[in-house]
Amino acid sequence: MNHLYTCAVAMTVLLAWTGMASPCQAQTDVNTTGVNTTDVNTTESVLTVGEEAVSLADFKHIFLKNNRDSSITAAALDEYMELFINFKLKVQAAESLGMDTVETFQKELAGYRTQLARPYLTNNELLEELVQQAYDRKQEEVRARHILVSCSADATPADTLKAWKRADAMRKRLRNGEDFEAVARSKAGSDDPSVRENGGDLGWFTAFQMVYPFEEAAFTTPVGDLSNIVRTRYGYHFLEVTDRRPARGEIRAAHIMIRTKEGADETALAAAETRIGQIYDLLGQGIPWEELAMKMSEDASTSSKAGELPWFGTGKMVEAFENAAFALSEDQQISAPFQTSYGWHIVKRLEYRAPATFEASKRDLQKKVSRDSRSELTRSSFLANLKTEYGYEANSSALKTLKRIAAKQDSVLYPGHPIDGLRDQDAAKIVLKIAEETATLGDFVAYLNIVKVRNLKAGTNDIIDAQFAAWSDKLLLDYEDARLEAKHDDFRLLMEEYHDGILLFELTDEKVWSKAVKDTLGLEAFHAAHTMDFMWGTRVEMDVFTCASPKALKAAQKAVKKNKDLLSFQRDYNAEGNFLTWNEGVFSEGDNTWADRVLEDAAAGSLPTKSPVFVAYEGGGEETILVHVKSIRSPEPKALSEARGQVIAAYQDYLEATWIEALRSLTPVEVNRGLLHSLAN
Repeated sequence: MNHLYTCAVAMTVLLAWTGMASPCQAQTDVNTTGVNTTDVNTTESVLTVGEEAVSLADFKHIFLKNNRDSSITAAALDEYMELFINFKLKVQAAESLGMDTVETFQKELAGYRTQLARPYLTNNELLEELVQQAYDRKQEEVRARHILVSCSADATPADTLKAWKRADAMRKRLRNGEDFEAVARSKAGSDDPSVRENGGDLGWFTAFQMVYPFEEAAFTTPVGDLSNIVRTRYGYHFLEVTDRRPARGEIRAAHIMIRTKEGADETALAAAETRIGQIYDLLGQGIPWEELAMKMSEDASTSSKAGELPWFGTGKMVEAFENAAFALSEDQQISAPFQTSYGWHIVKRLEYRAPATFEASKRDLQKKVSRDSRSELTRSSFLANLKTEYGYEANSSALKTLKRIAAKQDSVLYPGHPIDGLRDQDAAKIVLKIAEETATLGDFVAYLNIVKVRNLKAGTNDIIDAQFAAWSDKLLLDYEDARLEAKHDDFRLLMEEYHDGILLFELTDEKVWSKAVKDTLGLEAFHAAHTMDFMWGTRVEMDVFTCASPKALKAAQKAVKKNKDLLSFQRDYNAEGNFLTWNEGVFSEGDNTWADRVLEDAAAGSLPTKSPVFVAYEGGGEETILVHVKSIRSPEPKALSEARGQVIAAYQDYLEATWIEALRSLTPVEVNRGLLHSLAN
């Protein structure tokens, strides 16, 4: 499972574990040598910090999570243990200050928990099956035609039944041998508006291009057969699968188009055909595609990009265009002119990619499945499992009591019209039981009175049943959510990481990071006490001229000797049609190629001694690099302004080390070294 850390938390985890304990810091080691890993009780404490004990199992989990590629040696375990102790000490310090009780902290942690809990509140086994199913279906394309009988999701039972019967009647007509298109186009036929043009034909499609119930019917019905009637948010459908083929992959292409208007006369259509033929001939004569596409294509959205289209696969373009593009077998191949409902086209294949492997597409498929209506299957399955696990019981007789009361109110459940008149003895009735917890009819009524149900078509009883199902599902999920830490050690440890990380970020920022930046006097004092830690190396102060000719080289030397303003010299010289660049500075080793060369020559004693000191180096092409060496500076301390970033970083390290030393002196720490070393390979 992948977990998304925010920058704050991630930074905290990385930075908080950097301080090492000094030898003088108080720590007790319990030496239980000779521990056999096969006999180890992983619930036994390997570490105690103050009154907090850490089990071997928890420490092992954290160690392995942060040391996946490292060998597990006793030395590695000891080193990591010191970092972990520092981490725990800082967290305890934050808790002692009450930082974990602050509202902003609790809200932030709750937000993380909501995100992290999601994978635990679904049927992951079924989710993986649906991801695999989606991948398998993406390897195939189906062609089908369908008949739709519209029926809204909130239709009354009577209207729903009427719609189903109408769909069933048409399906029976087809079973009896009537023509599909004729039935679909008949007066009481398909409600799909496109049926007049396509006779119900949907063309080719693959997974995720239709709503899931429809997709399910398409991929489970044999070619030539009619599917069963399926319900979607659009109504009732049934379909006939007319063909199947392997997935064609995706293609990136460009096109040139001569547009034709709907209803154009024969003359206009013939002119468009002639025009596309002329463009095709020009391509054959070697005129570049880009030139023709940009100048002659009438597709305004792509002509400026030489006709380039985004990647597309089946179902993204009109069928004639897709067929022409996928018929091209090689990149850069160009089709003959062809016609679509939009006009005449020539298409050029730019790039092709076959369907991705399962591993390459798995993450994307997981996202699509979770957003797709099929995710409801995982939720429903998960809820069903919870009902079994927790002995879910619903009291239908208590619901009947509520329905009798609701039936006496005209506007019951509508916004601003709460249910009233429930007697105390009725309100106290147990309506729902989940494990050891119960909910009363009064609890359900309170829920109903705040959800603002509004459905003018559904009856009161249907609304109550639907809302009870939604309410009980919510209570089930809430019950499971509250027990995630107890049921799943990995979730518990992950929440502890987030809890500790947020706390640590806040306190470390206060004690170390921001303090080092804001504490001007402390920073100055630290720099003064550690001046020799922030030194310049040997540096060269120099002018650097890039000269395009011997003439420019001589001009630059002359300008330096006459002590001219070099910026003005460069501007005036180039204004006469010459080329010369100039810059100056003080450079350390690694700052500048030519500075490195000068420093090397200086170290070798090969710099000219005559003043002014000029050194010429070969540049690129015919250029000459002229360096005027003003001085070679010996190593010297950096001023605070020159080393501020370095000083702040070092001061932060100092503050953190001092802080940790103080924490260690105040808090007893006990490590079971023998138990710890039992984890070693």
